[in-house]
Amino acid sequence: MLLWKKRKLGRNIEDMTIGEKLTLTEKIEDKDLLLFLGLTNDANPLYIQHDYAAQTPHKRPIVPTIMLTGIVTAAISKYLPGPGSHIIAQQLSFPKALPHYATVEFLFEVTSIDQRKAEVDIAVTATDEDGAEIVIGHVTVCPPHKLEKLDSTALENF
Repeated sequence: MLLWKKRKLGRNIEDMTIGEKLTLTEKIEDKDLLLFLGLTNDANPLYIQHDYAAQTPHKRPIVPTIMLTGIVTAAISKYLPGPGSHIIAQQLSFPKALPHYATVEFLFEVTSIDQRKAEVDIAVTATDEDGAEIVIGHVTVCPPHKLEKLDSTALENF
């Protein structure tokens, strides 16, 4: 249970450098798609019906782009800069649809750091097994702020 597990905050802006990178590989499984579609109440047949998708140019069901966006935001929250960070802006495009059961590799790269504004820009690209780009864009992130030492248990459940 995460509620009572202590967690470490992500990296502060002072600890980040332009050019640092993170790669992340995800395999999109049925269970992931069904959980996501159930949470969003999205019944688009292009996402779940093989017989419908077979009649489209895609030929098989595709992954919703908002689910790919969720993978991007989760990587920011978990890894770069990590817990305590907040996405301020994002611009993502999806030049090619990603079919079910595909493996996708994400690349995140810090492209600029503005300490005065407490903002970090991160370029995002994702490619499928054939090397085709399926996500291109960037996110602007506010990394976790340095916290002053507290003599309390305010973050004990974090």
